[in-house]
Amino acid sequence: MSNHASSLRQPVGPADTAALAHELAELMVQALNLELSAAEIDPDTPLYGEGLGLDSIDILEIALVVSKRYGVQLRADSAENEQIFRSLRRLAEYITAHRTT
Repeated sequence: MSNHASSLRQPVGPADTAALAHELAELMVQALNLELSAAEIDPDTPLYGEGLGLDSIDILEIALVVSKRYGVQLRADSAENEQIFRSLRRLAEYITAHRTT
C-alpha cells in the first residue's frame, strides 16, 4: 500500500528557500516597520547585532508572525533559537522543515 502523503511532499530546493527568505524579509519589514526594503536584506546577514541589529523583542515579533503565517511554533526558551534566527536563510530553512501550512 503506498503512502500518498509522502508522495505529495515535494523536495525543497535552494530556489524555494530563497523565495521563502525574500517573503520573510517582506514580512519583517512590515511587522517591524524597518526603514529598508525587503530587497535590501541579504539572506545571510545576521539578524542580531551588527547585521540587521534586531533585539529580542523584534525576534519575538518575527516568531509570532512566523507562527501565524506558517504554523511553525517557535519557543522563546528553545536552545535552537540562536541558530534558527542567525539569518533569514537559516530561518527559511527551519520553516521549510517544520511548517504545517
